[in-house]
Amino acid sequence: MSQPKSQALPQSIDDTLALLQGADYVADRALATVLFLSLRMERPLFLEGEAGVGKTEIAKVLASALGRRLIRLQCYEGLDVASAVYEWNYAAQMIEIRMEEATGHVDRNVMEKNVFSEKYLIRRPILDALSGKDGKAPVLLIDELDRTDEAFEAFLLEILSDFQVTVPELGTIRAEEAPIVIITSNRTREIHDALKRRCLYHWVDYPDAVRELEIVTRKVPEANKRLSQEVVGFIQRLRQVDLFKAPGVAETIDWASALTELDKIALDPETVSDTIGVLLKYQDDIARIEQGEGRRLLDEVRAELSDAG
Repeated sequence: MSQPKSQALPQSIDDTLALLQGADYVADRALATVLFLSLRMERPLFLEGEAGVGKTEIAKVLASALGRRLIRLQCYEGLDVASAVYEWNYAAQMIEIRMEEATGHVDRNVMEKNVFSEKYLIRRPILDALSGKDGKAPVLLIDELDRTDEAFEAFLLEILSDFQVTVPELGTIRAEEAPIVIITSNRTREIHDALKRRCLYHWVDYPDAVRELEIVTRKVPEANKRLSQEVVGFIQRLRQVDLFKAPGVAETIDWASALTELDKIALDPETVSDTIGVLLKYQDDIARIEQGEGRRLLDEVRAELSDAG
């Protein structure tokens, strides 16, 4: 599949807002501002917030809107350099060595130079992101950095400061053009200050009711207007309840889609109970809503909508 044509970077905050909205991402001005500055200053953008508020989606939308390749490094406990940056194709290297030895003319210096060449280098996401050409640098998404350990964070410092990585056998590999770097964290642990200093920072919060309704309208346009209003009102109140895990924007969209699939045009207690597993993923949270909390929230939403019109 051919890559989409690269688009020019936005030249203002308003351009950045329009870029995001054109890709159906409803952002506030604060996010558009820090994203614009990140692009202009060629600084990584560190996005922190609860799971499901749309941090990862920002990188996806940015890559799509700019016509850039998205390279995603999904972080996990135990992530190492071989998986994130590069490794050598040891099997192919061994075949090369055996073939050299079979000729009977083995020059160890030449052999070492041959086997530790670009031909046998496997580029993992980070090194791949440093290989972009002028005007076509990819978007590098380092997703859920808080899942890794501090040793991996330390390794990232050189990359985020100078957009380069050192491969001992080849030397330092520098990006021709710095990739657009988006780093996300769900804040399951604190990220070290040394890494944060190399980035611009933004806390991605849950949207207010007006913005969340606009998101639902854009993402689930077939949903009944009244249903969308009730869904957003219910979830806005649900997030104020002391739950183990409050639903994110992704769950809002999923719930509106699920209710639309069921041909619902409004919420009722039975429907909330039957579909609550779309919103909540922990049994204690579900039990609390089913024991009367859900009905109370729904009554509040209906009363508010009635008063409004």
